[in-house]
Amino acid sequence: MKGNGVRQSMAWIHGWLGLVAGWILFAMFLTGTASYFRPEITQWMQPEFQPRRATDAEAAQTAIAWLRKNAPHDEQWTIYLPGERTPATRIFTRARANPDPKAPRPPRRPETRLDPATGVPVEARATRGGEFFYRFHFQLQLPHPWGRWLAGICAMFMLGAIVSGVITHKRIFADFFTLRWGKGQRSWLDAHNVSAVLALPYHAMITYTGLITLVVMYMPWPIMANYEKPAAFSADLYGDTSDQRASGRPGRLMDITRFTERASAEWGGARASRLIIGNPDDAESTVTVIRSSDDRLNARGASITFAGSSGKRLSASPAPGPAVQTAGVMLGLHMAWFAGPLLRYVCFLLGLTGSAMVATGLVLWTAKRRKPGARRFFGLALVERLNIGAVACLPAGMAAFLLANRLLPPMLDGRADLEVSAMFWTWFGLAGLSLLRPVGRAWIETLAIGAALFAAIPIADLLAGPGLFSPSRSRDSLSLAFDATMVLLAVLLGFAARRIAAPRVEERPRRRRPSGSPVVEELADVA
Repeated sequence: MKGNGVRQSMAWIHGWLGLVAGWILFAMFLTGTASYFRPEITQWMQPEFQPRRATDAEAAQTAIAWLRKNAPHDEQWTIYLPGERTPATRIFTRARANPDPKAPRPPRRPETRLDPATGVPVEARATRGGEFFYRFHFQLQLPHPWGRWLAGICAMFMLGAIVSGVITHKRIFADFFTLRWGKGQRSWLDAHNVSAVLALPYHAMITYTGLITLVVMYMPWPIMANYEKPAAFSADLYGDTSDQRASGRPGRLMDITRFTERASAEWGGARASRLIIGNPDDAESTVTVIRSSDDRLNARGASITFAGSSGKRLSASPAPGPAVQTAGVMLGLHMAWFAGPLLRYVCFLLGLTGSAMVATGLVLWTAKRRKPGARRFFGLALVERLNIGAVACLPAGMAAFLLANRLLPPMLDGRADLEVSAMFWTWFGLAGLSLLRPVGRAWIETLAIGAALFAAIPIADLLAGPGLFSPSRSRDSLSLAFDATMVLLAVLLGFAARRIAAPRVEERPRRRRPSGSPVVEELADVA
């Protein structure tokens, strides 16, 4: 009896934790799942940009040449070298700071993207690309830091729901093989159990590592107690030299490839991913080379700092301690930068499974409280409508974001913001219109609209340029895979709409079990 009470309590906690944070968690899971392919999404959303491949040395040299011409006296240059998945060189610069120590540090200038072979700025349609989904995943389109705080709180709720769900499920492995269609509440419970058990290690890993990546923001007090400035903490951990002061004497950088080659040799052949150049026109300039993390699990890349004018090795990031190394591995697991194409698709499918787990849990909460012929109370009606708005309408909004990229004129002013607006207008507009429809019809219609929008993306891609059925498409595997994925998502949403529209099979009443033999069905009824 005591064990029964514990699992019943856990079931209650599981149900309410999932409900309170479920709508935001679904948005975080879905946009986070899309973020596994954020470089590819950005590349697809800028079809005009077809760069020639260049070596790291060529990309670094063309970037330095552009910076010397366009930002010679800035305080800091940051160069993100192109990689296998990111064909463009990304550049950020920071203006020289005010001599007054009390003056705020100038903000970083907007990003510039260059063709790595020519050093010419990329001329392509403006878009936020996959970066939008990535940022929304943990910032929720809210001002800093409130979006991150809200995402963190919801992730804590998710972790609690996972732990309580494991304790609740006595037959966790048997539930994995049980999925019955068309039986109302029983079917939703089966779908929730299968989607939860199928990828349980992934769900626990992605939730916990997501919390760890921002743990310094959530718990800053140990750092505040030991360091006057956060920069000092960063310097101790990572060897940060960003506060290097200029001497006031003019100077010139050595050939940038010498720094990347020496760093690569010290790292056993590993390539550089980023260069940070401080005071580039000064005699005391510095060049910090940061190692790529694409070839290993630890996402925290080592760094080496050189004197820019003489080439002298000044310092290197300290050997990571257990805490720093653990944090780097946690970040690497969450971001999956190390993953190859096949593993990224596996993560993508597991992410969709997590989205399905949250969605079916939300629907199950209402299914258990909906009594045939009984009048719905306000709380139930509210949750039903919020479920439709979050679960059924968000995918349509994401499809509208991608579709707008092909339908808006390429050189339209402010088109990047218009793409984002298309997502929110579609998302919230559909949610508002669904209020005018009965609950059952609203589910079917909004899911069907989402399926139609995803199916329209390859068609719009075909009409706007080389498409899925174009002979030249065979030379563009990225676009082929992207359009095929859109078709797959359309099929999944269409299948969901069809299953909801299918007539239900009346479930035979279950025999009441003795009070001393708790099972998943009885415990779930407590939630």
